Parts: sequence; structure tokens; C-alpha cells
Amino acid sequence: MTPIVSIIMGSTSDMPVMEAAAKYLDSMEIPFEINALSAHRTPDLVAEFSQNAASKGIKVIIAAAGGAAHLPGVIAASTTLPVIGVPIKASMSMDGWDSILSIIQMPPGIPVATVGINAAQNAAILATQILAVADPTIREKVAQKKAALAEKITKANEELKQIKFKFKTN
Repeated sequence: MTPIVSIIMGSTSDMPVMEAAAKYLDSMEIPFEINALSAHRTPDLVAEFSQNAASKGIKVIIAAAGGAAHLPGVIAASTTLPVIGVPIKASMSMDGWDSILSIIQMPPGIPVATVGINAAQNAAILATQILAVADPTIREKVAQKKAALAEKITKANEELKQIKFKFKTN
């Protein structure tokens, strides 16, 4: 099985957050890989990965980083593939704001789609939606997931109707 999504994190300490992306991709039956690469500690490996990802069959990259959070941008600078950045609220970060600002504020020509702090599942959902543009099977799975979300809210509202208060009107 050849991976089509690559989850890259700056450190294995990011894995507890990035596990949500892996679980989502797994649930959607999308082949993926997970690696740790550091823009600061292994810059040559990051460049090699970025330049070769497309030829290995990767179609979307999810890159997570905390603190200075340069990894998603460094990857985006060396590939034509879409890169989704996940800012990590790291132990040495400023509540994750340093990470989100480092990832979201890219120079013209080097875009990185950015999700919320620690929002690895949303990164995987966005990666899946990107893949769905060219793959009807994935598109149908995305539609089913969206329908399940709507059904969950419909059910919640039915349950809320059962809660009684003196001045509640619905």
C-alpha cells in the first residue's frame, strides 16, 4: 500500500496531538505515513522529503510543529503539494499562539493551509476533502461523514426537547 498523505511532525512529542489525524485517515481508509522531521535539527532530511514526496505518491502533506513552527513553511517552500499546517501547543510555546502565527503568516507564493491549535483531526478532514476533488470514492466517504455530523445534531436537538424547564418554550 502506497501512502497518499504524509503526516510530518517536528518531534515525536507531537504524536499525542497528531494521533487524531492518523485515526481519522485510518477511519477513511486513506493510506498514510507518519514521520518526525525537524526544520531546525534535520533540515537536509526535510528538504529531501519535500522535494521527493510527490514522486513517492504523496498527494497531501500534514505538517505539525510547535514553538517556532517553521516545519510546515519549510516543507511548502520545496514542494508543489498542498501543505496543511497544524500548530502545536508545545510545552515551551505561548499557548500555541507562536506556533499558529509562524504557520499562518507565510510569504506570498508559499501558502500553508492552517487549522486551529492542536486541530489535527481538522487537518486530516481537510486533506481528505482535497483528495476527494479527484476521487469519487473518497468524496462519497466525506459526504457520509458530513451527513453523520448533521444527524448527530438532529438527534441532540430531539434529546434537548425532552429537557423540561418552567420557562423553556421548545
